[in-house]
Amino acid sequence: MLQSSTLKFLRGLKKNNNKPWFDAHSSEYESAKADFISFIQNIIDQHSKKDKDLENLHARNCIFRINRDIRFSKDKAPYKKNFAASMDKGGKKSGFAGYYFHLEPGNSFLGAGIWQPVPESLKKIRQEIDYNVDEFKKIIEARKFKKFYTGIYTGEDVQLKKVPQGFEKDNPAADYLKFKSWMVLHEVDDSTLVSPRLLKQTLEAFKEAQPFVKFLNRSLEG
Repeated sequence: MLQSSTLKFLRGLKKNNNKPWFDAHSSEYESAKADFISFIQNIIDQHSKKDKDLENLHARNCIFRINRDIRFSKDKAPYKKNFAASMDKGGKKSGFAGYYFHLEPGNSFLGAGIWQPVPESLKKIRQEIDYNVDEFKKIIEARKFKKFYTGIYTGEDVQLKKVPQGFEKDNPAADYLKFKSWMVLHEVDDSTLVSPRLLKQTLEAFKEAQPFVKFLNRSLEG
């Protein structure tokens, strides 16, 4: 579970997204960050017993900086209003699929998959799905999988309008080949975040997502 003070800090940051406020609350930030790192490390330690790809992974190498890159953004708020971690084979910059946790009061979620892979990886994943569409469908349509995930995430321009070049329009895997990212998400309400059931729920969700992650990474490892 996470501390209620961690959520309180993020709520305050959302209302006061500026450097003077952040500097005045630096001690609260450090405490909240430490709380989140501890939770993520616990997840890694527990889930790596099932997914050996996460062995020896450190939470500090998985979390994202809270500072925003505002150079090319119209939104000049200097800080993100969330804590987030990507637990991937080889770390968050490895390019492999993995597991994700997004902490933001009122908009928290966990997930798994791969976000905006580079063109070479994109091609490999599509080829793997094309070759093994029945296996892919079996994974994402499994009863236990659907207990947590309703389907592949379809927001934020993650799909092409047409089947990508090199594949027939009537390809049995056409709907899955159109994706540019393959992510599955599960919402987490605020009451669960500060409850002992958070750890159990997260571990169960990651366990059911593991075949999905392994399928994606298989294409990248070949």
